[in-house]
Amino acid sequence: DVCSSDLTTPEKKVKDKVKAILKEMGVYYFMPATHGYGSSGVPDLIACIDGKFVGIECKANGGRITALQERNLDQIQKNGGVAILVDETGLDLLDKTLAHTAYWSGDLGLYHNYSKIKEEQ
Repeated sequence: DVCSSDLTTPEKKVKDKVKAILKEMGVYYFMPATHGYGSSGVPDLIACIDGKFVGIECKANGGRITALQERNLDQIQKNGGVAILVDETGLDLLDKTLAHTAYWSGDLGLYHNYSKIKEEQ
């Protein structure tokens, strides 16, 4: 008998941890449905934190973002939002960054890469 938790993918584990961080903070967030009904390349989680639009793309360590995902994160950042790419190696940094939103200032958006993904490409 296999438990459903045994079938959890590494990327789903990252998403679950990010959702737990957001829930603990008490912020508004959702996971957009993209399976044939929504736009492709949309970040895994969309949140509103202290009035700031936040897009979070989650990957398993060693996972790669697609060109479309990267383009969407860039658009969020260029339009004043916060774009975040995170894998399991960056969850502690993500938690600290989300807790210090007072430092998110100015009209320009921010792009946080809390993963080894871009460094290795």
